Amino acid sequence: MGAFSTTHLIIFLVIIVLIFGTKKLKNIGSDLGGAVKGFKDGMKDGDKAAAESSAAAAPAQQVTAERRADGQTIDVEAKTKS
Repeated sequence: MGAFSTTHLIIFLVIIVLIFGTKKLKNIGSDLGGAVKGFKDGMKDGDKAAAESSAAAAPAQQVTAERRADGQTIDVEAKTKS
């Protein structure tokens, strides 16, 4: 048997509504939904930024490899910062 039955959960929800009120619970739900949406958007933006940074890093590594074949070294970070 479970620790809580349906009756226990209904009584618990009624007490929560009496304590906080429906308006406060609605605001909490809206804030929570907005936070979840913001988190998901942030995860999508993070994936895009990671893909762009890895794509930008690949040509810099190729330039470094070409320069080393000539016997010269180059500061790749100095080139990308400017």
